[in-house]
Amino acid sequence: MAFELKEEGFRLKDVVKQVDIPEATYHYHINQMNNEDPNQELKELISALFHKHEGRYGYRRIYLELRGQGYIINHKKVQRIMGELNLKCVKFKRKSRYNSYKGKVGKVAKNRLNRRFKTPYRLQKLVTDVTEFKCTGDEKLYLSPFLDLYNGEIISYGISKRPTLDFVLAPLDQAIKIIKKEATYRTTIHSDQGWHYQHSKWVKTLKTNKIFQSMSRKATCADNATMENFFGLLKQEMYYGEELMSYEELKKKIEGYIHYYNHERIKQKLAGMSPVKYRTHANQSAA
Repeated sequence: MAFELKEEGFRLKDVVKQVDIPEATYHYHINQMNNEDPNQELKELISALFHKHEGRYGYRRIYLELRGQGYIINHKKVQRIMGELNLKCVKFKRKSRYNSYKGKVGKVAKNRLNRRFKTPYRLQKLVTDVTEFKCTGDEKLYLSPFLDLYNGEIISYGISKRPTLDFVLAPLDQAIKIIKKEATYRTTIHSDQGWHYQHSKWVKTLKTNKIFQSMSRKATCADNATMENFFGLLKQEMYYGEELMSYEELKKKIEGYIHYYNHERIKQKLAGMSPVKYRTHANQSAA
C-alpha cells in the first residue's frame, strides 16, 4: 500500500506515517525489489529438473536438459547455480557383485567383442550379465538385462528370485524376437564366462538363430565394462542408500527405473538424448 501511495504523488513522510511503518523499512523493501535475483527463474527450473530426476542428474545433464529446452546457457553457470542451491548427487560405495562363474562347465567362446563397445548399427552388438540385489528377509532378486551397444538401450530383461537357466533364457528369447524383426547386421551377444552362458542350451539357441557368441576373459570385468557400468549406475541411482525392500517392491522399482533409463535419462554421448529418443531420431533422419 505504501508503494502505491508514493506512486500517486504523496510525500514519503506522509505515506510512512499513514501506514505506520519506519521510513528505513520502506527503503529496505524498495532496495530488495530493485535487487531481485535475475537468476531466480533459472534457479527454480534447475531445482525442478534436479528433483524430477530424483537427484540423479549432475550439472552436465542439467545443462543438456536446459539446452534441449532451448535455453542458451553456459555449463559453468549451471554448475555455479547448483552449488549455490546445494544440489548434489549423492554417491555410495559399490557393493560386491554376483559371480556366476563355476569353472569350465560347457563351451567357452572367444572374445569377439574385444572391448570394442561402439557400433553405428542397432542390434549389431549386445551385452548381457546377471546382477544380484538383497531384499528384506533372506530373499534376493536377480536381474538379467540385454543392452544394445548402439545406444545403451535395455532391449529386454528378466527378473527372478533365483538365477536359474530359464531365468536368463527368457530375456534372450525376447531379444531374439527383436533381432529377427529389426536387425540389419548379424548380431553378436557378449557375456562373461558364467555357467549360464556356457550351457549347451544357451550355445545352441545362439547358433540356431545365427548369432555370434562372445565371452570375456576369465575374471576380467573390463571386457564387459558397459554392462558393469549399467549395473553400477542402476544401483547408484535407485538402490544404494535406500532401505531394503521386499522382492515385489524392488522388482517394481527396477522395472520403473529401466523404463526411465530408456526413455528419459539423457546421455552426453547421445547428443543429450535418451536411448529411445536417440534411436527414434536416427530412424526419422534415415527415413
